[in-house]
Amino acid sequence: MINIQNKQDCCGCHACASICAKHCVTMLSDEEGFLYPVVDKDACTDCGLCERVCPVINQSEPRKPLKVYAAKNKNEEIRRQSSSGGIFTLLAAKVIAEDGIVFGARFDEEWNVIHSCTDTVEGIAAFRGSKYVQSTIGDTYREAKDFLKQGRKVLFSGTPCQIAGLKKYLRKDYANLLTVDVVCHGVPSPLVWNDYISSIAPISDISNVNLKDKRTGWKGYSVTIEYGNNVFTEVAKTNKYMLSFIRNYTLRPSCFNCPAKEGKSGSDITLADYWGVQHLIPSMDDNKGTSFVCYNTEKGMEAVTGIDMDAIQASYEDSIRYNSCIYLSTKEPEDRGTFWREYKTMGISALNSIRPQQENVIKKLIKKILQR
Repeated sequence: MINIQNKQDCCGCHACASICAKHCVTMLSDEEGFLYPVVDKDACTDCGLCERVCPVINQSEPRKPLKVYAAKNKNEEIRRQSSSGGIFTLLAAKVIAEDGIVFGARFDEEWNVIHSCTDTVEGIAAFRGSKYVQSTIGDTYREAKDFLKQGRKVLFSGTPCQIAGLKKYLRKDYANLLTVDVVCHGVPSPLVWNDYISSIAPISDISNVNLKDKRTGWKGYSVTIEYGNNVFTEVAKTNKYMLSFIRNYTLRPSCFNCPAKEGKSGSDITLADYWGVQHLIPSMDDNKGTSFVCYNTEKGMEAVTGIDMDAIQASYEDSIRYNSCIYLSTKEPEDRGTFWREYKTMGISALNSIRPQQENVIKKLIKKILQR
């Protein structure tokens, strides 16, 4: 049976809970707000399935993409609403046009982040944009499997560990499954997110949340929360919630030793912000968002057939100089324990002690060298 001794050994993907036929694995929140599996030992038959589908225990081999591109959606409004270049929407719309189902992360009515699915083009909008909090998978692995067995096309999107969890859970390849992961810095605590948004306004008053508002530019995006007749907006690099994320204090422990980076998730396509595009492919940079698209499989390349987008092939080796999260795990702060001890007593006020990190001379020199 699954037995988590070290919290770095669980990414919270739900594969173990999803595979259990006896439903004796329950995902419960810890003091940091992250979900971990707890086994009902009396009901467990010790079949071992939960261990066999764990993407941390059973890691795949690293791999590099077949091809990479800088790409943009030609629809400017959709690109504005998207995290980067709006390519996910094009993929999702094509799958839905073929009577398929699309899974992704969205906000629920309480502004928690959950995984769900849609079979309408209108429903794709909820999956657009960055969420910057770990989503709850719930029953979506089981739902996706049911659709696949019915012969429906399925696009399942998520973080690398979520895609790795899905692939382990399914235990076989499906020709009608397209998996898309996003390059991930790490997943912040749902507890901190809930406390933070509640500190801005009562949950019931909030009408819209945009954690990557590009009205201040893609490279200098803002956090925007609308409630009642009010709008709270703040540049991300000074926003306390985003600082806690960027400085790694609120990330899940497994993010410091990610089991699914370097292509180990098994995804068909990887999407990311194309940071550094202004240096590598200047013609694709207008500060409105450009996608870094990695086609990892032949199925991934076939998925874009017929899609109308602006795209230029790029060098993977050059691109990852500015996008190291695709292969490197985030570094755990030495004072992460101190932060969480303060959080337990101070709550959301603990974020006020986080200061923006200043770039030193060495970092500036390295950046200049990379940009040549």
